[in-house]
Amino acid sequence: MSVQAQTTQSSTQPSSRFDIETTYHQLIKRRVQLMGALMLCTVLALLVDLASGPSAMDFSTVVLGLFQSENLSRGEEVILFQVRLPYSLMAVVVGAALGLAGAEMQTALNNPLASPFTLGVSAAATLGAAFALVFDWNWSGISSTYIVPASAFVFALLSTAIILLLANHFGAQVGTVVLFGISMFFALNAMVSFLQFLSSEDTLQQIVFWTMGSLARATWDNIVIVAVVFAICLPFSIRNAWAMTLLRCGEDHARSSGISVESLRLKLMIRVSLLTAVSIAFVGEIGFIGLVGPHIARLLIGEDHRFFLPASALCGALMMSMASIASKSLIPGIILPIGIVTSLVGIPLFMILIITRARQS
Repeated sequence: MSVQAQTTQSSTQPSSRFDIETTYHQLIKRRVQLMGALMLCTVLALLVDLASGPSAMDFSTVVLGLFQSENLSRGEEVILFQVRLPYSLMAVVVGAALGLAGAEMQTALNNPLASPFTLGVSAAATLGAAFALVFDWNWSGISSTYIVPASAFVFALLSTAIILLLANHFGAQVGTVVLFGISMFFALNAMVSFLQFLSSEDTLQQIVFWTMGSLARATWDNIVIVAVVFAICLPFSIRNAWAMTLLRCGEDHARSSGISVESLRLKLMIRVSLLTAVSIAFVGEIGFIGLVGPHIARLLIGEDHRFFLPASALCGALMMSMASIASKSLIPGIILPIGIVTSLVGIPLFMILIITRARQS
């Protein structure tokens, strides 16, 4: 090789490396900016949600009242801090939990159409709530306010434990887990229908109301529980971010990098189940947040799970907060069950995803 060629090659390589580093840093900066924008939009949606409702409290009154409560009348203070704030914050924390669960679920199954409900966790929670309502477990002396969500949570975790045990026994492959989840989903829904057939008219209305999903049961204790579970799960998710990014590139690629795919998948399933069970135990069935939220985050951020996971949580929180606003605004004077609103928005988006996936295959 001539001296001129060597000189040209040595001068080109640092330049190319510099260009790659510059492009990478610009990409990271863009992702951080998008994360900041999502966080800002979530905060604004929360404030708008607080200002939405039948009482005459405008946006400025709500914002000033949050920081200077002495300027509020007694009635306004009760409405803001005891009614609207728990309602709105529950929407944010539940949306964040379901968004994170959906992102991990889609990564674990390597399926963009997967959601936490693929495992049948929601059906199990509904069955637990139906059991508590039909068989009237109030004989224990504990209020139904706590019995129903506790029963829903226990049933959700039991269904997950069964699926994980079966998957671990037969091999935690994607097809195995999905088939077990689908089987559990239909079996549990059949049992819920059977309990509805046996229940009285009043109990039937309560079960149906549960399946619609509602934030009306939000309390500060419930918010703290969901927020704590989310805060515990998120660091473990971020810790596995690189492994999950490699898993999205293919199982063989992940294994060649020294990742135990089966062990990683089981960890993801446990976190998904815990986040989903805790969320729906207090608000009932909420569909499509765990499906659509991660897709929006993926379009904005990409597959780098260091950013994709928190972005999915933010997208889920933003979607739930906007659904909460819509539930109070679509029909003046009536608060619609939020599960109805998320389904009305989620079903068209879900169909678009199916059609898009079919065209790409």
